[in-house]
Amino acid sequence: MDRYVFIYGTLSPRRAPAEIAGTVRRLRPLGRGTVRGKLYDLGEYPGAVLSRTARSEVRGQIFELPEDPAVLRSLDDYEGFDPGSPKASLFLREKWPVTMSDGTRLTCWVYTYNGKPGPEQAIASGSYVGRRSKTRKTATRRPSARKGS
Repeated sequence: MDRYVFIYGTLSPRRAPAEIAGTVRRLRPLGRGTVRGKLYDLGEYPGAVLSRTARSEVRGQIFELPEDPAVLRSLDDYEGFDPGSPKASLFLREKWPVTMSDGTRLTCWVYTYNGKPGPEQAIASGSYVGRRSKTRKTATRRPSARKGS
């Protein structure tokens, strides 16, 4: 099912900037979870690079999406994901297995970073604790335009 989304960064209800906060409020929280991979500090926001064989985990929250497809489109826009042009997208929206804190596994949409962060940017804890952003402009961001991409 395409009804769950795993959130690990600025889409979190505590950190969502004004331009996406209304959409985030429409998501129904299900609980905490983890996904295999590494989390990186990209400055203004984090980015996850996932791998089914990684020993490290990215920690976040699982939400149920409402039936309104406009919600997912709004999340895509915020994350800089263009389904028609994935190579030019800042993040990709992919299905990944997520393990909830009670051991239940769900397949969730996860926004994964579409660049190559440096090892010095890794967040060892797997948890993003960055500050809440007031705004986040994503429309012009593309991996090729970022340093270290």
